[in-house]
Amino acid sequence: MKIPFNKPHMTGKELWYISQAHAAGHLAGDGEFTRRCSEWLEMRTGSKKALLTHSCTAGLEMAALLSQVGPGDEVIMPSFTFVSTANAFVLRGAKPVFVDVRRDTLNIDETLIRDAITPKTKAIVPVHYAGVGCEMDEIMAIAREHDLLVVEDAAQALMSTYRRRPLGTIGHLGALSFHETKNVISGEGGALLINDHAFTPRAEIVREKGTNRSQFFRGQVDKYTWVDVGSSFLPGELIAAFLWAQMEEAGQITARRLALWNRYHEAFASAEAAGKLRRPIVPAHCEHNAHMYYLLLPNLAARTAFIEQMRSADIHCVFHYVPLHSSPAGLAHGRADGPLPVTDDVSDRLVRLPLWLGLEQHQHGVIETILRALN
Repeated sequence: MKIPFNKPHMTGKELWYISQAHAAGHLAGDGEFTRRCSEWLEMRTGSKKALLTHSCTAGLEMAALLSQVGPGDEVIMPSFTFVSTANAFVLRGAKPVFVDVRRDTLNIDETLIRDAITPKTKAIVPVHYAGVGCEMDEIMAIAREHDLLVVEDAAQALMSTYRRRPLGTIGHLGALSFHETKNVISGEGGALLINDHAFTPRAEIVREKGTNRSQFFRGQVDKYTWVDVGSSFLPGELIAAFLWAQMEEAGQITARRLALWNRYHEAFASAEAAGKLRRPIVPAHCEHNAHMYYLLLPNLAARTAFIEQMRSADIHCVFHYVPLHSSPAGLAHGRADGPLPVTDDVSDRLVRLPLWLGLEQHQHGVIETILRALN
């Protein structure tokens, strides 16, 4: 059997809920299923307000609008992340300032943030890589000290916690992803978590194309009109219906993924002890969601050979990211705060293994093939 890197999971209720949304005659955004999903997020995370979006990218773009950054402003973030983290702020005219990541979690190195702050700095954007929390206590302390906004890129982190606090709810704003490669999915989809109520009124307006439509439907104004900048950030109700079926099973989905993650982790302990690879590191104060399982191989040549050997066995493994600070757009729109040796190193050595519900019956064979490739 060919083993894909990812295989989107369905709980069994998705199509039924989509048909219910159609029967209700409401296919545009903010219907009954959108309400259910938003309330679930607020209850599950403790966020003061959760707004569904059509992608995590949209959530980050909303956060950038709400942060009011503009030309001449700087935003500190890791280089080891997806392009949306930076794009959201570049679109507002701000400059990403890239700092290095920690060797253990591959999250932003909080000890480097202070040195990257300048009078132009407006925000810090920690990215919770692989669903493992950044050191948020230190990051929030730095933000308070310098009066900076914190936007958590929690795209990979639903159901993960840092010191028992759900990721995405510790900073002022947080963005989640429900892309098909995530744990809880809707194909495309995302959410903005608002953890400071001061942002809520404007967030609703920005999300609704810059209109006060939400206030109109609540009877707070007698008509709705264009009052601010914004865009169409809402997902359709069919997306929300699909997502609701996933949210109902989020606990079970997470438990099954953790079982797959733990089986990988145990299987590669001996190879790590023999110096053939490094396994993921999860600090004791972080509870992760098994979003991904990766290996750090000795060098780029070893990773290239490994991926090719796995492909020849019909097992699809992938690598990421090309560091943003060395990408064409990163060089044009941002700057690195000094050398980023850890980012450059891990981006050459990291490989992600298949991890999806249904892999259970194939995982033993995948592990055996990996161990043979490593040898």
